[in-house]
Amino acid sequence: MDVRYEGRVQGVGFRFTAVSAAEGLAVSGWVANAPDGSVRLVAEGAEAEVQRLLHAIRTSSLGRHIQDERVRTEAPRGDLGRFSVRARSDDG
Repeated sequence: MDVRYEGRVQGVGFRFTAVSAAEGLAVSGWVANAPDGSVRLVAEGAEAEVQRLLHAIRTSSLGRHIQDERVRTEAPRGDLGRFSVRARSDDG
């Protein structure tokens, strides 16, 4: 799953909150700031686990900063490691 969050999502602890939300879930992937001011999250795992992660983000203190959440479902790549923060999204 590839998700782009828009709004006031940088500088509010978004990435670290997302990593914290992923703890204890069987998900792999990463979260990163994008140059356009959005945050990109890529996650793989069982659908229910990924949905738990997205729900945890939406219902956390971050929810009030999210103006738009664009979700794109992709085939699992299988090469993502432990869920972590990346310095920057690689898609520009």
